[in-house]
Amino acid sequence: MTTRTPDTRYRNLHMLRKAMSVLFAPAVLLLSVCFAQQQASIAANAAGAKERVPMPSERGRILGIGGIFFKSANQQQTREWYGNHLGLVDKGGDVMLPWREKDNPEKEHVTVWTVFPANTKYFEPSQAFMVDYIVDDLDALLERLQKEGVKIDPKRQDADFGRFAWIYDPDGNKIELWQPLTPKKK
Repeated sequence: MTTRTPDTRYRNLHMLRKAMSVLFAPAVLLLSVCFAQQQASIAANAAGAKERVPMPSERGRILGIGGIFFKSANQQQTREWYGNHLGLVDKGGDVMLPWREKDNPEKEHVTVWTVFPANTKYFEPSQAFMVDYIVDDLDALLERLQKEGVKIDPKRQDADFGRFAWIYDPDGNKIELWQPLTPKKK
């Protein structure tokens, strides 16, 4: 067994410090390069986002998620599972999740959570789920999306609770756009 003398400990400590300084310099350089690349990426994304995103004062904006819809081969069992385990109780009339706008708290919206039967044609072409976005001005948004070359379904739907249109993302997923009707003041 080797005994360590103060001289041996000093040499080991000195070698460790030397190795650390040799490793430390490239690590600092690597971190600074990564940080610079991250900042450049953030700036590029922000610049690109500024070109495409409408300003808060413009019409044709997404306000929030209006619905989350998915298919199930056993609709009732899936509803019960979500009700029992996650508190999303759907007795056949959907689950309504109310929320308010951050900048306009008197404005209330609702996100609808629904389990559709596995054979529904509602989200054709063939996806397992569909997200519905609440919009402030459906016509303004569709006009802008058309100019941007987004694939738009020609079908429109007017219901007692709002107007609907559908678009497709680059992967072909159908996305629902919903402009709720403004309640009439009494």
